[in-house]
Amino acid sequence: MEEEKVQSHGEISLSHNGVLFLDELPEFNKSVLELLRGPLEDKFVTISRLNMTITYPCNFIFVASMNPCPCGYYGSSKKECNCKDEQIKRYRNKISGPLLDRIDLHIEVEGVKYKKLESNEKIETSEEIRKRVNTARTIQLNRYKKYSIFSNSALTPQLIEKYCKLDLKCKAILKNAFDKLGLSARAYIRILKVARTIADLDQSYEIKVNHLAEAIQYRSLDRKYW
Repeated sequence: MEEEKVQSHGEISLSHNGVLFLDELPEFNKSVLELLRGPLEDKFVTISRLNMTITYPCNFIFVASMNPCPCGYYGSSKKECNCKDEQIKRYRNKISGPLLDRIDLHIEVEGVKYKKLESNEKIETSEEIRKRVNTARTIQLNRYKKYSIFSNSALTPQLIEKYCKLDLKCKAILKNAFDKLGLSARAYIRILKVARTIADLDQSYEIKVNHLAEAIQYRSLDRKYW
């Protein structure tokens, strides 16, 4: 187990300035997953080996995927789930609330229907998406150039107060969501950062109701299943 932890720390450090993707998240050992909590928050990882301790930077984008249950069909309208309640509970309990709290976006993806595959509906191309993302990145680089940070994810509490201001209507919506979903202080901060990013993608100086509402819906998955 100790060797597995050391190896995990190594993988985390190798992801610095990159992406760490974990497929089938609940299949990993829970104690290993809990190791992610510190690095996701502090942006560094400490590896201890024999008589040596080394600290590495690990500012990475964490991406993970999982099924809603062991068989993968819980909540599906196409096929009935054959898992027992205890199996589902054991499966989901591999992912702790504090770990979920550190993930900015929670997206539930339904199975693709044949009608959707056959649709001729015009969708945004990868090139168009890339252009929007690059524009948003430029907005953030210019906004924070005097603070030595490069994106909304690095905002400090003081900068959040300055650049993530909400009008009265937005504040009321966020308060309602906070109380109804039982959000944590960490989730509250992440909602503001995500809303700021959505506004940047929309090239909007202010965070508007639709930006905030979209950000809030990305925090509801852990309250739905956990």
